[in-house]
Amino acid sequence: MQVHILFFGVLKDLVGQTNESIVVREGATLGDVLRHYEARIPELKELLPWLAISVNQQYAGPEVKLNSDDEIGFLPPVSGGSESGACQHVAILREKIDALAVLQRLKHPEDGAAVVFEGVVRDNTRGRRTLYLDYEAYEPMALKQMEELAVQALHQFKIRDLRMVHRVGRLEIGETSVLIVVASAHRQAAFDACCWLIDTLKRTVPIWKKEYFDDGAVWADGEPFPVEIPRAEGTPAGKPASK
Repeated sequence: MQVHILFFGVLKDLVGQTNESIVVREGATLGDVLRHYEARIPELKELLPWLAISVNQQYAGPEVKLNSDDEIGFLPPVSGGSESGACQHVAILREKIDALAVLQRLKHPEDGAAVVFEGVVRDNTRGRRTLYLDYEAYEPMALKQMEELAVQALHQFKIRDLRMVHRVGRLEIGETSVLIVVASAHRQAAFDACCWLIDTLKRTVPIWKKEYFDDGAVWADGEPFPVEIPRAEGTPAGKPASK
């Protein structure tokens, strides 16, 4: 049977392509697919403890059995479009984010607080001058994960509503890469929800960034996946090196 593989971030560079289809035996598991690529691309072995794998846009472990035409995503640690009709609170965009417009649409008369977080492209990274960034996402899965975070935040914190927007594609210095706006009756709930959302988004949502410098480019080190997300192999103790 045939399954379809998607590669993102540093894996896309390592494999040399963004996607391919392979034939596996009936009853094959994700582990079989991982072993196939480990044998084919020896450099992949050192990254396996860091990788998360998805099947049909859901995180999955190596023991999961595959079906014909499954879509498998190889996901390195995440970096931290258009709106999906199924996603009420989130969007992934290719054009500039208008933070003021999002804020004005969200605020209601009953709100006593509106907390805004903007992640902005800075002009340096670890002493190197940054020229621009390029973000990519596993967009259907990213939108689904972002919407799940929004719904969880609405239940977990005493807030009225929220919006999360993330850019993909090329971003220039000073542009907004991610916007989170939280509205509530009281400020503390809005602050708490906003902090939880950005911290969790950066660790779990499949979005990656590549940084471009005068002397080259590198995929940014990702936040380690939370322990509850299945890993391709084992549980790592530290961050992976940039490739």
